[in-house]
Amino acid sequence: MQLIDLAERSAITPSETLPNDTKFQLSAQQRQLNADLASLRQASRESIFEVRATKQDTAEARQEVDRLHLQLQNLYYEERHLRGEISACESYDHQYQQLPLIPVEDFLHVEPEHTDSDEKSLMFARINHELAEREVLEQQRQELLRRKQVLIAENKKRKDDLASLDKDLETFIDAAKPIQTLFEKQY
Repeated sequence: MQLIDLAERSAITPSETLPNDTKFQLSAQQRQLNADLASLRQASRESIFEVRATKQDTAEARQEVDRLHLQLQNLYYEERHLRGEISACESYDHQYQQLPLIPVEDFLHVEPEHTDSDEKSLMFARINHELAEREVLEQQRQELLRRKQVLIAENKKRKDDLASLDKDLETFIDAAKPIQTLFEKQY
């Protein structure tokens, strides 16, 4: 501040009226003032450049933080979505759960090798057991259907035989009527 006041006074006061010693002192102070102003301007420029660099670094760091935050939000969204999908899959009413399987105790009595199995492999084994039982029952059903068809064919044949026997019997009766009338006559 003093240097600025001194510079202002020197600009106001004519330099010819001052003594040489004061002029020299004033010149030295003016040079010092210019040097200080130059160094102050240099420091100001450097601080402005540092501020710009800091702002640039801050903007880059903010962009990186924003990018990472967005990535984190995307991961949270994906996690919520996957949890929803998992929940939907877990609550899905599977067809195998509606199968009329034999109770676990009865199954373990029939198949004791599955006693130490976990729930998933036990369910798989019960389903396979049910499949095997149903295949056996289906084979029995097919065999019974074949037997039924054979019996139906035999019954039809016998009905046809009885019907033809009925016709033969009627023709026999018709043919025997003259003999019967002959026996009915009394002699």
